Amino acid sequence: MRLLNQKAYGSIPHVYGHSSHVGPLDKTISEGQTRIALRMPRDEHDKIIVQEKLDGSCVAVAKIDGALHCLTRKGNQCVHSPYEMHHLFVNWVFERYEKFNSLLREGERLVGEWLAQAHSTVYVPFPKWEPFVAFDLMTGVIRTPFNEFVDRLERRFHIPPLISEGPACSLTRAQLLTHGGQSQYSSEASGTEAEGFIWRVERKGVVEFLCKWVRPDHVPGKLLPGLRESEVTEPVWNWRPDHE
Repeated sequence: MRLLNQKAYGSIPHVYGHSSHVGPLDKTISEGQTRIALRMPRDEHDKIIVQEKLDGSCVAVAKIDGALHCLTRKGNQCVHSPYEMHHLFVNWVFERYEKFNSLLREGERLVGEWLAQAHSTVYVPFPKWEPFVAFDLMTGVIRTPFNEFVDRLERRFHIPPLISEGPACSLTRAQLLTHGGQSQYSSEASGTEAEGFIWRVERKGVVEFLCKWVRPDHVPGKLLPGLRESEVTEPVWNWRPDHE
């Protein structure tokens, strides 16, 4: 059953050009928007935040009528999901009920990436990183501006690694700042590449748009059993409660 009149989170469009891995249902922002995010802000009122794009399952925790609900990206309740990873998320959230409850106001939802099960990228080491990484605090379709979002979190939860904040940041610079695009959720020994990067463009305290770049060699879902692209027959876990 869906509790929202919308998805818990929409799909972020790709940057224009730059050889991003665009799927058959993916969208792309305009060339002008790409120029603002990656090359040239309109003026001093534009602020661009760049973070690592993490590869997991998009989930949300929403406060509705005073109660907390764990949702998939489409807005369905995780307790009804056919996937074990979503049931693990429900358990993880309710073990930390007060942390979520004290953060969320009525009608808000905290959206993030649930990294328990590897999708295409294996992240190590846990428990250095928590399996839930928050990236948006939303009411309806409205996103909380980045600085307010971070202040509201009060270090309750991790956020995706911050790469740049302020002026435009090119793809080349983002890769340079991450030592060739290495994920900050990998060990030095593994040298795992980041799935990509997310640009968040804010103007005068309002989030105008988001965009992403995904590595052209990225194969979505290659570690999810049952998918056509899958290379495995059993789940690959970054984290499980019995492995803590």
